[in-house]
Amino acid sequence: MVDWDLAVATARRLAKPGPIVTAEEARVVVTDLKAFATAATGPVRAYTGLDSSADAAPVVVVDRGGWAQANADGMRQIIAPLTDKLRQRRSGGSGLFDQVGPKVTGVETGALLAFLSGKVLGQFDPFWSDGTSAAGRLLLVAPNVVHVERELKVEPRDFRMWVCLHEETHRVQFTAVPWLRDHLRAEIESFVAATEVDPSVLVSRLREVIRSVLESAQGGEDGPSVLDIVQSPAQKAVVDRVTAVMSLLEGHADVVMDGVGPEVVPSVATIRERFQRRRAGAGSLDRTVRRLLGLEAKMRQYRDGAKFTHAVVDKVGMDGFNRVWDSVETLPSLDEIADPVAWIRRVHGQAALATR
Repeated sequence: MVDWDLAVATARRLAKPGPIVTAEEARVVVTDLKAFATAATGPVRAYTGLDSSADAAPVVVVDRGGWAQANADGMRQIIAPLTDKLRQRRSGGSGLFDQVGPKVTGVETGALLAFLSGKVLGQFDPFWSDGTSAAGRLLLVAPNVVHVERELKVEPRDFRMWVCLHEETHRVQFTAVPWLRDHLRAEIESFVAATEVDPSVLVSRLREVIRSVLESAQGGEDGPSVLDIVQSPAQKAVVDRVTAVMSLLEGHADVVMDGVGPEVVPSVATIRERFQRRRAGAGSLDRTVRRLLGLEAKMRQYRDGAKFTHAVVDKVGMDGFNRVWDSVETLPSLDEIADPVAWIRRVHGQAALATR
């Protein structure tokens, strides 16, 4: 399906250059990010009440090309079942397609990775493994951290610690709740199983994608994302469940980074205010591209998940909130993310709503 080597080469070629730094500045930012990621573990554990073995998931500081390589490796692993499904469907396919198709998708994937490589500050990859005991790894994208801290005109060491608090929360989430990884992998397998490989259906959905792109180019910004268009109803159900989980994870991490922040990040209030203003201040073209790629939905995950976390903690405390990590059954649904009282009532019972 994809020439992954070409995808990475394309991403490295198309990615915008990072900020100009001296060799010493580069060394300092790498040292800071590694040290702050480690230093953030204790405060995050204390604030969340989660008991993790975060040292089992290494911290890796990368540049934009390194982030593209890491995500290409992850994507290759994730879509392997879909590749097998398509291969079985095309039992006697065209040799020309087999040669040209992966090149085309490789360039397209590389262009997408290049765009995203300039946006991501950090990322926890729960599916990475070194083949031994390590499961998952934390990626911190040094040039993007430097770019944003300069753009916001904030104290660099404070901003680096603030970013590490968010990403370290993800590392703690997955190491303290190891079944989360298996749950997300199972959801991906369900998504692949529901994927329609009939060419006529795919062509019809492709036409809808093209129409949406054209409408967006003409100024419309309220339509669906590309992912919304190409999903089947069964896939939509999977995506709704995964969106609920990701909203929980991202919102929880945002709450933690701001909750812990005053203890270890003196300028946290200034950083949050300027960072939120930056999120909202993107140009129309950037907003259109983000919507088409589903990145606007990602921004809503931070907001909606944080509202859910605050509402639940306010009502039943952090220990009560931590019931979300008990099992798949206690995870909030997408409807419950929007209605935290419904989750509290289902998991804690009606009486919990009157106790605080």
